[in-house]
Amino acid sequence: MPLINEHYLKLAGGYLFPEIDRRVQAYVHDHPESAAHVIRCGIGDVTEPLPLAVREAMHKAVDEMGVRETFKGYGPPFGHEFIRKAIAKNDFQDYGLDVEADEIFLSDGSKGDCGAVLDILANDGANRIGITDPVYPVYVDTNVMVGNTGPAKEGGGYEELVYLPCIAEHNFVPEIPKQSLDVIYLCYPNNPTGSMITRDQLTAWVRYALANNAVILYDVAYQAFLRDPSGELPRSIYEIHGANRCAMEFHSFSKDGGFTGLRCGYTVCPKELKGRRSDGEEVSMHRLWSRRWSTKSNGVSYIVQRAAEAMYSEAGKEQVRALIDFYLGNAAILREGCEAMGLEVYGGINAPYVWVGCPDGVDSWGMFDRMLEQANVVVTPGSGFGRCGEGYFRISAFNSRENVEEVVRRMKAMADQGEPLHTS
Repeated sequence: MPLINEHYLKLAGGYLFPEIDRRVQAYVHDHPESAAHVIRCGIGDVTEPLPLAVREAMHKAVDEMGVRETFKGYGPPFGHEFIRKAIAKNDFQDYGLDVEADEIFLSDGSKGDCGAVLDILANDGANRIGITDPVYPVYVDTNVMVGNTGPAKEGGGYEELVYLPCIAEHNFVPEIPKQSLDVIYLCYPNNPTGSMITRDQLTAWVRYALANNAVILYDVAYQAFLRDPSGELPRSIYEIHGANRCAMEFHSFSKDGGFTGLRCGYTVCPKELKGRRSDGEEVSMHRLWSRRWSTKSNGVSYIVQRAAEAMYSEAGKEQVRALIDFYLGNAAILREGCEAMGLEVYGGINAPYVWVGCPDGVDSWGMFDRMLEQANVVVTPGSGFGRCGEGYFRISAFNSRENVEEVVRRMKAMADQGEPLHTS
């Protein structure tokens, strides 16, 4: 028998969202009469149809694949030039940012990229890794899988990782640590808290990374949800001077274009970004990332790349904006509904997630159970995102307007029936 990767055995329990699904299925099995009434506001999956411009582009691309003269076989592993140029222009150059098409690497989504980046970094504990808490669980679990952690600790977390607390008093942005780190994960607009980092705060992190020869892995999967007329909130880490020497940026089309089922995203790896060998010699991370993709992938399908390109057309931009406005409208309803019940509420303004303080005396999983059993609503327990997430739960705005309004009605009914839906 082959030897296995024993690091997988260190993973604590199941991945958060399959665990939520397991509990929901168990509840539905025991209460079949409730199955049709369950509203899922847990996992952040989109619900609205793909934009028309995207669908039309896919139909056209399918037809191209049916004609010898326009048929496409293997494409470039990093993405076709037409989509890389469209991304560089629309997401960066139009905002005055110096990002070139050959620094963009198309993939099947930022979730995969956040794990794949560990392929080009030293593992087995060679790097000191900073993880925000609460955090998107993929950042933690992928580091466990490659051996960057010790065993799970009693009470949550893993030995060897450096946890960076994100608390309400600091708007869920971590403070700069006193110790030196090599790799730092940041995600803004934030999942799960829905908070946003300021330009000054991000500048401080870039300066820290440059001073400590660290790399920031900056996840902007929810960039399209930023609503900041003043332009004071950074859309990209590359707005900060020097970030091209210390940061990779991860993007996703899942939430803005509804590509959760199509699968497409991209990572920016600047040519100026360097890592180092064990002897101290500098090495281009762009070169390593290029080699990783050319070896391990044949890229995203041509049809999906044309679909992504269509998001940058004038019609596509307008349709995407309408989608984002719709989900942010849902978030506003959820936020206002929770506030009206006296709950402590964060997020829901520049992100599609509402981060809610649990009622007095109720922990995160207790609130999950209460919402499921008494309102038939699925939320995400904050403790599933880390120890600092305890005492909160997340509600996703990805749903129909009818369902969102119904969730608020059910929560109000719980409160009217004497359930303690308030915080002190």
